[in-house]
Amino acid sequence: MVAITFIHPDGTQQTVDAREGDSVMQTALNNSVPGIFAECGGAMMCATCHCYVDEAWSDKTGERTESEEDMLDCAEAEMRDTSRLTCQIKVTPDLEGLVLSVPQV
Repeated sequence: MVAITFIHPDGTQQTVDAREGDSVMQTALNNSVPGIFAECGGAMMCATCHCYVDEAWSDKTGERTESEEDMLDCAEAEMRDTSRLTCQIKVTPDLEGLVLSVPQV
C-alpha cells in the first residue's frame, strides 16, 4: 500500500492507503475523501476530481496532457500550476507520502 495525504480546504489532513495501480481518484473515492466527486468515473470529462499537487511531488506525478489542461480550464476551482485531475495520476510505489490539496468548491 502507498500512503497518500489529502489536505482539505480547512487545513485538516486525511492520510489514506492506496493500492498500487489504482488512480488517486479511485483511492479518494474508496476512502470517502470530501471534495473529490469524480462524477464521470475517471473518464476525464468533468474535472470534479481536481486537486493541487504539493510542489515537492509535481515531478513524480508527471506532466499534464493537453486534454487534461483543457478539462482543468473547466474546473470550478482556480487552476494553478500544480493542478491535476486525480483520475490521471496512477498510484506507484514512488508516490509513497504524496501530498495533495483538495480545492475549495
